[in-house]
Formats: sequence, structure tokens, C-alpha cells
Amino acid sequence: MKKILFILLTSIASNAIAQDNISPAPANKGITIIKNGTIHTGTGTVLANTSIQVNNGKIEKIGNDINLNTTGATIFDATGMQVYPGFILSNTNIGLREIANQVKASNDYNELGELNPNIKSIVAYNTESKIINTLRSNGILFANVTPRGSLIAGTSSVVQFDAWNWEDAVYLKDNAQHFYMPSLLSRPGRNNVDPNFDPIKAARDRIENVKQFFRLAKAYNASNNNGVTNLKFEAVKGLFDKSQKLFIHCNVVKEMLTAIDFVKEFGFDVTLVGASESWQIAPLLKQNNISVILEEMHSLPTSVDDDIDQPFKTPAILQKAGVLFAITDEHAESTGRNLMFNAGTAAAYGLTKEEALAAITLNAAKILGVANKSGSIEVGKDANIIISTGDVLDMRTSVITKAYINGRDINLDDKHKQLNKKYSDKYSIK
Repeated sequence: MKKILFILLTSIASNAIAQDNISPAPANKGITIIKNGTIHTGTGTVLANTSIQVNNGKIEKIGNDINLNTTGATIFDATGMQVYPGFILSNTNIGLREIANQVKASNDYNELGELNPNIKSIVAYNTESKIINTLRSNGILFANVTPRGSLIAGTSSVVQFDAWNWEDAVYLKDNAQHFYMPSLLSRPGRNNVDPNFDPIKAARDRIENVKQFFRLAKAYNASNNNGVTNLKFEAVKGLFDKSQKLFIHCNVVKEMLTAIDFVKEFGFDVTLVGASESWQIAPLLKQNNISVILEEMHSLPTSVDDDIDQPFKTPAILQKAGVLFAITDEHAESTGRNLMFNAGTAAAYGLTKEEALAAITLNAAKILGVANKSGSIEVGKDANIIISTGDVLDMRTSVITKAYINGRDINLDDKHKQLNKKYSDKYSIK
């Protein structure tokens, strides 16, 4: 037994140092020029054979009049390549979960208790996660790192994927509170040992407890002389002045209608996460200014009566209705790496390629509150840019060759590439 344990620990230690030679890139200083690429701006516009000038991390110029002979400029020739904004994972626990349920010490995404609005996911974010570099290799440069749990789980923060520690990683701190709505989908006979137990009534009671919490928080925050500080009520102040959003995790229509009640009673800025049946009430979501983050594109439909390809068609329905939506990748095995291919599937089922791109760039930035500085290639924004030899939405041609975060030329090495090289060398594979 001791021998087995020693081998296991040795294996974990060996894996743990696999990427220790990859350090964050230094700050971008001076001018960088990406010349003659096909630029997909993220706004729906495509600029062929166009150059980008970056100055101290910001996009300074876009066009064909950029001086390619600028003294001291670093120039990357993107001729024949595709240039995109860096992709954004809108909802993930990357950096909070490393080896799922197998190694508990590597998981820090869930707290005890049901009402934890004062929990901040960012302070637990691990910048040395081995998953992060594999995401960067796929063009994913940003993520909204979210806590998990029961009912109100705490705040998420937007991070950039090239940092020494969580303080360096922060791109927008505490942007949203997360409410995991109890299921209102009736499943008769599932785990109910008490025949008198009504799971829907129990779920509605818990939802009412959350509403009561917000009513008390509203009264607390409306008072200027509370005497005693309540950390939980203080933590949701941003919901009432709309400096924070409320992300409500739910899927079926009944749950989404309940989410609309939160908008009507409290005036919250609400985003639905999951929302697999959002296609059924898209006009109502638009009417109430509710945005959507679609989690599982490559999945079965929620209802047995739905079309088998309904998850693929939902983005186009939301687009047609004018609902602001983003696409993310919450699949446990891919851990975010299929983000752009999820968008590619949506492009095959009704979206244009540029609309699908916006769902993982500019739309995501708008929902997360960072569209003023990221999500698209526009003058004045941070230079968060990726370059591919082919179409990034197509897994057959997507090969990311270069990536910039705030103009910093980041290292795209990762554990997968290192292992590939190691065994290619061993077996003399070209």
C-alpha cells in the first residue's frame, strides 16, 4: 500500500512541474504591428489584407496606412492568416477546479451553506492551473470564474490567462452574483422515498427564501444608519445600483419565468446561465432585457419532445429575437477547450460565422461588463488578439500561432504540446 501511494504521489509531483517553465509575458512597451492579416473584428466586420498597430498594449490604428517601417516596431507578418479578438469563457470554474472530484485538495469552488453572497471566487483562483495553458493554445484568453454551490454562491470575476497571481489576473473584479435556482422540473419517483414530499413546492419555498433575503437586503441598504454591518447584505449592494449583475443558473421555462419575477420585483440586471429552453420564450427575454449564456451546445435537448438538434438551433433563434447571448463550454471533460467549436456548430445551424464569433467575443464581453476594453478589435481597446492559420470555428483548420493579451506576446506552450513532443521524439514521429 505504501509503495502504491509513493508511486501515485511521485506521478502527481511529476505532472505538477510539467509547465513550470512557462512564465507570464512582460508588459508590452512600444509599438507592435500585425500586418496584412484578415481581421475579424468581432463586430461583424471582416477586413481583408489589413494591419493593426498596437502601442503600449492598446490598439492604436487599424488600416492600410500604417507605417511598417516605424523605428523600433515589432512586426508580425499575418499574410494569409486570420486575426480575431481573444475568446472569452463566459462561465467556468477554471482555476478553482483542477482534477474534478478525484483530488479534493485541488477543488475550491463550493462553500457550505445556501446564502453566500459575500464569497469571492477570485481569491481562490489559481493562476498555475495546468488547464489554463491548454485553453490559451486554443485562443481562449479570458474567463469569468464563477463559484458553485446551492442558491446564492457568491461573486464571479473576469480574469486574463497570463498572470503571476490572482491580483495580476483580475480584469474585472466581482462583476456578478450567482444564484443557482432549485429545479422546477418535475421528475416523478426520482429519489423520493416520502410519497408525500412535493419537490416543486420545496423548490419554490427555497426560491421564496432567496426573495426574502433580497427584500431584507434592499431595506438594509436603503438605511443609512444600520448600526451593525451585515456582510451578506453589503455584498449585494451592487445588484440594487446595477454595478453588478445577477446570474441566474436555470434551464426550463418555469425557472426562467421565475427569473423574470426577480427583474420585475427588484429591478436587477439579470443574465440566465444554461437557459436550454430559452428559445421558447426568446421575445419575452428580449422584452425584459435579459441576456443569456448558453452552456451545453453539444448535448441532448432538455425535453424528449424537442428536436434532437435543438441545442444547435437555439443560438439562431435568440439572434433573430434580438436577445443578447453568449456561448460557453461547460463540459466537464473538455474543460472549456471546445468553446470555439461550440460556436462553429451554431454557425452550421443558422448563425453567420461572424455572429457565432461575436457569441464568444464581443457578446460575452458585453454580458460580463468588459466590452469597453475587450471583446473586439477596435481602436482604443486592449490588444487582446489571436492569430490562426485557418478558420478558428472549424477544428480541422484552427491552428493558433500567436496570441496577445494587452499587447503582450504570450507563450502558447502547454502540457499537451510538451507531451506530444516528448513521445514524438521517443518514437521518431515527424
